[in-house]
Amino acid sequence: MKFNKWTLGLAAIGVVSLASAAKAEETANSVLTALSSTTLSGYVDTSIQWNWGTGNGNNPPYSFGGASKADGFNLNVAQVSLATPMDELEWATGYRLDLWLGPDANQLGTLSAQSGGSSADFAIRQAYVALRAPVGNGIDFKIGVFDTIIGYESVASPNNPNYTRSYGQALEPQTHTGILASYRVCDNFSFAAGIANTIGPSINDRAHPPAGDHAESYKTYMASVAVTAPDRWGFLSGSTMYAGVVNGFSSSYGDGQTSFYVGATLATPVNNLKVGAAFDYLDVDSGFGDDGTAWVIALYASFQATEKLGLHLRGEYVDDQADFFPNGIAGTGFKTWELTATLQYDLWKNVLSRLTALGPLGQRQIVRFRCLRLLCSDAEKCCDARSQSHL
Repeated sequence: MKFNKWTLGLAAIGVVSLASAAKAEETANSVLTALSSTTLSGYVDTSIQWNWGTGNGNNPPYSFGGASKADGFNLNVAQVSLATPMDELEWATGYRLDLWLGPDANQLGTLSAQSGGSSADFAIRQAYVALRAPVGNGIDFKIGVFDTIIGYESVASPNNPNYTRSYGQALEPQTHTGILASYRVCDNFSFAAGIANTIGPSINDRAHPPAGDHAESYKTYMASVAVTAPDRWGFLSGSTMYAGVVNGFSSSYGDGQTSFYVGATLATPVNNLKVGAAFDYLDVDSGFGDDGTAWVIALYASFQATEKLGLHLRGEYVDDQADFFPNGIAGTGFKTWELTATLQYDLWKNVLSRLTALGPLGQRQIVRFRCLRLLCSDAEKCCDARSQSHL
């Protein structure tokens, strides 16, 4: 074993022994070998928000918004991720850990029953072991806490074209604790199926509270399918369509829920222009006769004008007959529409700078500037891309 000159010098005057130095070097090498395939990434999400007029207590009830972010400067969230991606081996393994720090971590709602009810600006967004079984083209498993399999928009800000989340994203589950199996039949078709404790995001939660509303074995079930247009479809090649369903008990809502989702992203004959659509439908079964439904339909457009300049539009219509959105302006029979426009200009490397204007019917216009600093050189590698349709 070779030693550097400083180690030899210290050994010569009796400060260290060569045996202890050799042992220390072997230990360090084993640690480096174990971590050699682990990647560190993440992002910091900050914003400036200006609400015209007064009455910040009645902001639109979309996810990760609210009066606490109105008319001021905000740290939204910092995500730190550790991951070991699976290689091409038949019995491949890996893992992923996404940690959230900041105010948005409190709204994510992944607190476990052992947390004592205080998140202290900290949350586990995802933490799962990834496994592959050599069956057919290979079945990939996630075991642990993972993002929901339905939805056009992601819980992670860099995956979305706009600063604000949609009403549809608020209607969907956020995360699950369970097992998810994914299988790619071919380049144009894949599907996934899973079992989780609940629809709600609380880690290690159960669907049988002390009141005994459900059997101890009651679980949440989910399935999805994704279709990609082949190359022979001309300008439509690469377009995607996605559909999914999640059925089970919602610990946060306190009732049984079934969430249906259909979404698509279509390429167009116009270079750098993509359009999309999403439909979310929620059926609430309380078991006490006060059931209800809520649905959201959304249209998206994204135009990449230059390498740095992008324009994004989103329009939504909401019909909430389930009293899902707990807000002063909402309630049973809550109906509204919203139009969001975003100008993104990436002036600095690895920084997404977005100016967003949101105009819901009957509400004040909101203007926001959001800046995300990505921790890795490739923005796509910073985010856990799902198979859903995203612009």
